[in-house]
Amino acid sequence: MPRTKQFNEEEILIKVMELFWEKGFHATSIQDLVSHLGINRASLYDTFGGKDELFSRAFAHYRSGTGNMLRSIFENAKTIRAGFQQLFDVSIQESIEDPCRKGCFVVNTTTELVPGDGELLNILQENKSNVEALFTSFIEKGIDEGEFHKDMDSASVAAMLFTLYSGMRVVAKVDPNPVKLKKMMDMGLSILD
Repeated sequence: MPRTKQFNEEEILIKVMELFWEKGFHATSIQDLVSHLGINRASLYDTFGGKDELFSRAFAHYRSGTGNMLRSIFENAKTIRAGFQQLFDVSIQESIEDPCRKGCFVVNTTTELVPGDGELLNILQENKSNVEALFTSFIEKGIDEGEFHKDMDSASVAAMLFTLYSGMRVVAKVDPNPVKLKKMMDMGLSILD
């Protein structure tokens, strides 16, 4: 009689995501995963496949959750600028409260695995395009509603804000100083004025 799984796949995926996010792909072994998850090696392979497949699923889960969070911030903000302000404030708060200084899983993965993994590069390029498109659409909404100058280059501003956000996540891993990070944020967001 086959054994039934004694674990929740969603909970396991979140734990896997957290481990890869903290340690990175190369530094995480199958034994690390087995120990961290508290499931046996056979169950891990049967349910999720190998390390590559597990990483891929965990990374997709992170990107999906982040995309949902971004949309929610902007859809619930009183203004588009307030949405960007909140996005950066959340990033700063996460950075200063995280004792592990994990940063952003996407940024970490980019710096660890690219170049060298063409398939992952395509995923990261798509992620960048998706986030910039989301930023662009909300900036254009701000232009349409008169919040921003009508001649603002929405795509270029979106690309710059994506770069600022990614860069701040890296800097905060080294120096999670809230005063410095806030000054960077204010300077960057001044492009919207």
